[in-house]
Amino acid sequence: MASQPGGPLSGIRVIDCTSMVFGPYATQIMADMGAEVIKVEQPGGDDTRYINAGVAPGLGGIFVNCNRGKKSVVLDLRAAEGKAALRDLIATADVFIHSMRGKAIARLGFDYAAVSAIRPDIVYTNCYGFSRRGPYADKPAYDDTIQAECGLPYVQSLMNGEPGFVATIMADKVAGLTALYATTMALFHRARTGEGQEVEVGMFETMASFMLVEHAGGRLFDPPIGPAHYHRAANRHRKPYRTKDGYVAALIYNDKHWNAFVGAVKPEWATPEMAQLANRAGQIDHIYQKLGETFLTRTTAEWLELLGTLNVPAAPLRTTDELFDDPHLAAIDFFEDIETPEGKVRFPGVPTWFSKTPGKVAGPTPELGRDTDAVLASLKPKD
Repeated sequence: MASQPGGPLSGIRVIDCTSMVFGPYATQIMADMGAEVIKVEQPGGDDTRYINAGVAPGLGGIFVNCNRGKKSVVLDLRAAEGKAALRDLIATADVFIHSMRGKAIARLGFDYAAVSAIRPDIVYTNCYGFSRRGPYADKPAYDDTIQAECGLPYVQSLMNGEPGFVATIMADKVAGLTALYATTMALFHRARTGEGQEVEVGMFETMASFMLVEHAGGRLFDPPIGPAHYHRAANRHRKPYRTKDGYVAALIYNDKHWNAFVGAVKPEWATPEMAQLANRAGQIDHIYQKLGETFLTRTTAEWLELLGTLNVPAAPLRTTDELFDDPHLAAIDFFEDIETPEGKVRFPGVPTWFSKTPGKVAGPTPELGRDTDAVLASLKPKD
């Protein structure tokens, strides 16, 4: 199965020349939403085929999850035959998306000018580390280095005392979501006007925008009225609260939640002026510290029961393994079991819901080059 008839992108053909996670995550969602995604791989395949646990060579877990439901076509784009085949594919496509550096894709002969000459109404999406318009254009980019560039380890140091990466490839995934919405917006424009266009998504620019949503702080204004920093989010006391027997995450933040908590628990340190959020914001270090001391007085189950009755946001700490057995995710059929030649794969499903055009896991992940002959044969004129 390569696409989902009836999904919101049904009928859209995507030529996917991306690798690793940034681009493949964007195109995986397109496949789940009904697009036919043809993944063009060089001989040897995408590097993520060979990292992480896998049930067969070339089918590592990260690759399997980011490339489900796609068709795999192997083309040597340094050879004339491979270039010719890709040009034939482009002529049939709605979207061309790649993650090569600008100079590299131009050397191969597949920059926007060349591709739009073949298919003028195509949506052409560049997935770059840095915008071509700036001095960082030719720098290599990976999730760790982009996290550093955008200030994420810095704000982690405010919380933890030393710089650190977050334990997920956030830059790759946020940039992938950005590439997805940018591409579908361009498709929406094309649907209204018939015009194709070139789209550029930079990981650095994406993460700078992402980080500065809250951390722009006083630097948002001209002249600046304070540092680029949201103190509550990066506070060293902002962490799951230790209880008598474990941990609980709780956000006693707005006035309603605060006053409900104080009314039920009656902590001696909670003064009357703390009833207003503006006053609490000015002493957030002290409040977080005191809350930490208070949560040590009861068990996790006791806190969850009390906070639940008060309608205060609270949650136990779960492991990523526990997500696979979560009762809420089970109730909404979040996971989808897909049969593959290597056995059953339990995919995390589509997180969005559509009443008319639902998406679903697009199908199993292709072995390297599985669809090359069939796809190229379909391009030949029939007698």
